[in-house]
Amino acid sequence: MATYGEIRLSRIAEAAARKSTDPTRRKCFISYHHADQAEAEEFVESFGHLFIARVLGVSDEDDFIDSDDTDYVMDCIRERYLTDSTVTIVLLGQCTWARRYVDWEIYSTLRHDKLNRRSGLMGITLPSAEGTSVTLPPRLDDNIDGDKLYARWWKYPSSDWALRSCIEDAFTARTTRSHLIDNTRARKIRSSPC
Repeated sequence: MATYGEIRLSRIAEAAARKSTDPTRRKCFISYHHADQAEAEEFVESFGHLFIARVLGVSDEDDFIDSDDTDYVMDCIRERYLTDSTVTIVLLGQCTWARRYVDWEIYSTLRHDKLNRRSGLMGITLPSAEGTSVTLPPRLDDNIDGDKLYARWWKYPSSDWALRSCIEDAFTARTTRSHLIDNTRARKIRSSPC
């Protein structure tokens, strides 16, 4: 069952999508910490005409969350939330790194098997976190750190063109940089205190 905030964000995404007739828009899953709900809404409202937003993320209300079968949980995340997206955008606030669902969404984004194709991955620092020391979700950091540059980490976009370029980079990475993916980290069991 979706929360009020998730329903509101979905409606904002639908309204933003109606503003565009661009057939080249990518389907983007928006991953964020619930504490950043207002900024996630603003992001989708401001830039949602550039992509087709898939914004309902994993929550405690999902019936598969209490399963002990982690592969089943990851399959459900991919099937219910990411199945038709091509890029995952992780909106980075102060506590995004601590949320287990963000880790699960990134894990599922990077999976590639006979049923699921991987998506591009990118992080965007939210305005509230600009100028601070942002801790990246560890799985995202694994794919940005050092020579492992499957994903990219961007500042909050200053223009439509800037965001479109970032999304296209992540989309292209699915085939041009897929050999750099590091999805070996153990999946986060529970959210950490922030």
